[in-house]
Amino acid sequence: MNIKGKLKKGSIAIYVLALMLVTAGYWNYISQESKTIQTVAETEKNTENNAVDENLGDATLVSNNELIKEENEKDEEQQNQEISEDEKEETQETSDSTYDGYFEESKLSRDTMYSQTLETYQGILNNSNVSEEQKAVVTQEIANLNKEKNAIMICENLICTKGFSNCVIFVNTDSISVIVESEELQQDQIAQIQNIISREMGAEIENIHIMTK
Repeated sequence: MNIKGKLKKGSIAIYVLALMLVTAGYWNYISQESKTIQTVAETEKNTENNAVDENLGDATLVSNNELIKEENEKDEEQQNQEISEDEKEETQETSDSTYDGYFEESKLSRDTMYSQTLETYQGILNNSNVSEEQKAVVTQEIANLNKEKNAIMICENLICTKGFSNCVIFVNTDSISVIVESEELQQDQIAQIQNIISREMGAEIENIHIMTK
């Protein structure tokens, strides 16, 4: 083989090698670019996902806050309603207690007075210096007093059966005072009370004084 042939074969070999290097470089470049594009795409996708996640997180947080706020408002409203109802019940109980206290204390004071009077009468009966005529008068007074106490008890019970929660009766020298628990009295209620007092205690209608408490 001559020198010209050798040079031709060498040129071809160099050309093939150069072509392979160029091809390899091109594919390497394409590969790198592809990876870069993929990396950028993935980065952008991750960024978008993170942004979406963050937005979702914010939305959830806002939603939770609104829900918590709404629940707190409901709880506060319910508590205020319960407090209002409790205060109303306490006010009613206080009012009822005040009424009950008045009537109980009034009856206790009246019964104490009767007990002291009877005790005084009994002391007179036991006194040897008191004449028989005086003792007879005192004995009649004791009977009248016990009859009056019994009549008062009957009248108070009968008046309460007419729809009144409480009632107290005081007997004065020439009149009878009746106090009932009520804001106001109808005419028929007044008539019922007068009839009971008149019948059981033998009092005149004009001497019966009815009041409310």
